[in-house]
Amino acid sequence: MSDRQALSVVLIARDAAGLLPECLESVSWADEIIVLDSGSSDDTPQIAARHGARVFHSDEWHGYGKQRQLAQRYASHAMILMIDTDERITPTLRSAIESVLQQPASATAIYSLGRRNLFLGRFMRHSGWYPDRVTRLYPASYQYNDNQVHESLDTQGQKIIPLKGDLLHLTCRDFSAFQWKQFAYAEAWAKQRHQQGKRCGFMSIFTHTLGAFLKTLLLRAGFLDGKQGWLLAMVNAQYTFNKYAALWALNHSSHASSKGGL
Repeated sequence: MSDRQALSVVLIARDAAGLLPECLESVSWADEIIVLDSGSSDDTPQIAARHGARVFHSDEWHGYGKQRQLAQRYASHAMILMIDTDERITPTLRSAIESVLQQPASATAIYSLGRRNLFLGRFMRHSGWYPDRVTRLYPASYQYNDNQVHESLDTQGQKIIPLKGDLLHLTCRDFSAFQWKQFAYAEAWAKQRHQQGKRCGFMSIFTHTLGAFLKTLLLRAGFLDGKQGWLLAMVNAQYTFNKYAALWALNHSSHASSKGGL
């Protein structure tokens, strides 16, 4: 139909050569694909170009939020679908997105996608990892916040409309790589909170850690995900420990420096 809204798919990427082909094939139906490469040492830019994407480059990294903002600026169309290189649009989700594009344009309609997360060979159904809704389809007048990690769309208080269908997320394919990524996230989170003047008591490190384990395993029914559910509860607890321990350490170092010694 001639009045169909045009869609720009936007991605940020770095060293994603192994993931990118399947990701881009899942959105090949879009009107435009934008890939912002952040200094890849592999064939990520070339693979993106071969799949018809418009490729741009950024050698500086200011955090995930600002990187998404920069990538979106290259988009030509009024509707944005923001995805990651380790995500894939399923046929059911594509149909739901196409239905939205057939509707008259709305400056306030923002949509969430239900994500199915892969963890150690299993797409989780519980543990807080499903449906794991993320706000990714929206008018170009909106943009992501400035958070270095755990960035999110600034919806300006608008109501979020859930779409049917799943966004497959290959979260944890390699356990060691996943752990390193979690550690980097924890460090970035702690630095950002420290810069914002947030503080963390010593005992709160352990209460937050225990709380994360129990929330994943019991409140979010992680035990129903079998062995992976138990392991994910431990991983979430470890991640939480790293976040708050790093924040406490930064607070402690700052306080010691202000006193002129350790």
